[in-house]
Amino acid sequence: MTVPARAYRLEQISPRAYQHPADRAATAALEQIPYLDAVLRRLIQLGYERALRQFSLGAAVRLGERQLPHLWVLHREVFDVLDVAEVPDLYMTAFPFANASTFGAGKPTIVVNSELIRILDEDRLRVVLAHEAAHVLADHVLYETALLILLRITGSGLPVLAGLPLMALRAALLEWKRAAELSCDRAAALVTRNPMTVCSTLMTLAAGEAAEQLDLDAFVAQAIDYNESGSGLERLSRLFLQLGLTHPLPVRRVHELLAWVREGDYDRIVGGEYLRRGEEYTLREEADVASAHYADRVKGVFRDAGSSIQDIGQQLGEWLSRQGAGDDDG
Repeated sequence: MTVPARAYRLEQISPRAYQHPADRAATAALEQIPYLDAVLRRLIQLGYERALRQFSLGAAVRLGERQLPHLWVLHREVFDVLDVAEVPDLYMTAFPFANASTFGAGKPTIVVNSELIRILDEDRLRVVLAHEAAHVLADHVLYETALLILLRITGSGLPVLAGLPLMALRAALLEWKRAAELSCDRAAALVTRNPMTVCSTLMTLAAGEAAEQLDLDAFVAQAIDYNESGSGLERLSRLFLQLGLTHPLPVRRVHELLAWVREGDYDRIVGGEYLRRGEEYTLREEADVASAHYADRVKGVFRDAGSSIQDIGQQLGEWLSRQGAGDDDG
């Protein structure tokens, strides 16, 4: 196991320091929707988050000093590197798909699937845990929890959801989620101080086999080929392929991460030059080409769902009023 120096800590690092422009654009679009946060918190108040938490307590194992202590140590280490004092509970559940998730708007909880433990060594497990810790630091948990709730109850016909613009809201949160994953991949590279281990982890998760049996250079070449080659129709097909996914495709994640490393931000941050918490609002909002591109893409999500930001905001406000929570939560 390769352990970063214990003195290595990104003191008071702001999530804005490594935020992907797609994440910045998607978050800004969600923040423009009137009543959105109030509605999402109302959904959580209705008990859906409580059900998720009780499932974790009842159908998973809480890890700690007596349950897989080596994993618990890695979990605490990554939060220490990100300079986050409060470490969330960590659970493991039996599931044949290698994944991890974070939920809990008030009290974050991280759940790892047992398949991760089977196929990843400790260096790559640290990558996964660092990625989830970055979600906590960036305060992604409200949107993450709301998306998880919507994915589970969409199409269930629950009367309480009548009047919500479910498809547009689900599409917008999915676009945000895919963008947020790119930011957290960057954070995992910073925590582990090894971007190639992040790429190796993504390759292993994609293949479902031990990384020692795979060729990372070939996978990186595949990522370049996927992102930079193909006809216009093939590129359009790739876009549609991702629309229903919670995560970008692994090859795209590798490409985006390595492009960021080549730009120099990774080395600069590891060297101690980065935005710290509390400094975010002293900066002028970026207006670069990348941010504008992703902002247009996010707006396209609403158009494709047959709504606008204003339409969704109005529907959310009407739903909130019918729930009798408009004055309290809005």
